[in-house]
Amino acid sequence: MAEKIKSRQQQILKLLLENKAGLSIDEVAAVLAISRNAVQQHFAVLERDGYIQAGVLNKTAGRPVRSFVLTEAGINSFPKQYAWFAELILTDLKNEMGSEAFQRYLHKLGSNLSQSLLPQFEGKQTGERIDALLQIMDGLGFNVKAMTAPDGDGQVIEACNCIYHDLAQKHEEICELDRTLIATLLAKEIEQVECMAKGGGACRFKIINK
Repeated sequence: MAEKIKSRQQQILKLLLENKAGLSIDEVAAVLAISRNAVQQHFAVLERDGYIQAGVLNKTAGRPVRSFVLTEAGINSFPKQYAWFAELILTDLKNEMGSEAFQRYLHKLGSNLSQSLLPQFEGKQTGERIDALLQIMDGLGFNVKAMTAPDGDGQVIEACNCIYHDLAQKHEEICELDRTLIATLLAKEIEQVECMAKGGGACRFKIINK
């Protein structure tokens, strides 16, 4: 994982964002009023971390000059407002549909997502299904683990973070997506016994053994 981008390197990325065709080391040095050697060092770090890449080789009257351009990772390093956009869409959708229909929609969304993942669970017993579920949730960004239920009856899937916590606080129906996904992939009934969006310390889903 790349280290936090330093302020000077952020200036370089901003210059390249404004000059999509690319800039050479000398051009960046001139704009930022720093040495060519300093720019080379910053370029080396940014290229290593995947934010920039070598562009075209421009032939001039003197020596050929290489320009550098932003990669997709470089473009994506600039601030995004995905949470704001998601909140805008979800609020409008909920207002249009009503809370109950909105929850049914999220159930359907969770079910559709589950169908694409079910082949990974075919032929597996409950313990193996739990392991596979934890891997999937980990890949989605959850810090998740399985544990024995406090009452000793069955197991609990615990996530100590919520990947859409701010949204879930405003739209608790979003939890239906998680409930549907977990229940479908485990082929078990589950009960959400704790929710971070409702003030809980974690999101916990108890597996109901029948």
